[in-house]
Amino acid sequence: MEPQLKPVPIDSTQPAWRQPAPPAQSGATIVTSDQQKNVLRNTYWLLALSMLPTIAGAWFGTSINFGSMFKTSPIMAPLLMFGAMFGMLFVVSALRNSSWGVLAIFGFTFVSGVMLAPMLQFAAQVRNGGQLVALAGGMTAAVFFVMATIATVSKRDFSFLGKFLFVGLILLIVASLANLFLHIPALSVTVSAIAVLIFSAYLLHDVNAIVRGGQTNYIMATLALFLDIYNIFVNILNLLLIFSGQRD
Repeated sequence: MEPQLKPVPIDSTQPAWRQPAPPAQSGATIVTSDQQKNVLRNTYWLLALSMLPTIAGAWFGTSINFGSMFKTSPIMAPLLMFGAMFGMLFVVSALRNSSWGVLAIFGFTFVSGVMLAPMLQFAAQVRNGGQLVALAGGMTAAVFFVMATIATVSKRDFSFLGKFLFVGLILLIVASLANLFLHIPALSVTVSAIAVLIFSAYLLHDVNAIVRGGQTNYIMATLALFLDIYNIFVNILNLLLIFSGQRD
């Protein structure tokens, strides 16, 4: 008798790069523990390598004084760059099952590095800017270590967080876009603080999805973790510059 295959439910509340892999069905290949470990290992390796084009992009952005573009066009420049990044997200998603996906990841992380340039240039104008950048990096690494450890060691399934986090992410994006026009310092602080919490929880959710076999594509897994780490770093640095920046 032919096995009856049921349609795989897709969580429409999650963007394409956060969609879990479909669960195993009758006659389908079951994800084994060794396969999960391989996906996790490949994800961590690609994530580490993706930091190189990110650094290269940040260097390139600062060398061409990319921050000046944000000063002359404080609204259009961020919107255009966000649009470019979202476009590249879908390119990575489209190429996730080929070797070109790795190059697409590197291209996306390079552009993300360029996006860091205005903040890094601002930090360079602060007396303790270098220390704050290093501190933000250390704090981001600590958050990643803690969340990844919990997600790996815990036997709990954290997939239930997905819908709540996505709603929070949409509200966060709306608030961020609104503040491009409003320029309210208190709103900027609130957005950054909430962003750190949301993306820290996303780290827990995304690593747990890999460990439990819910995500079997290491390119998409790398993209999700990179976005988590990137946003945690940016928002921690923003908070540090607001509260601890020593201006002349």
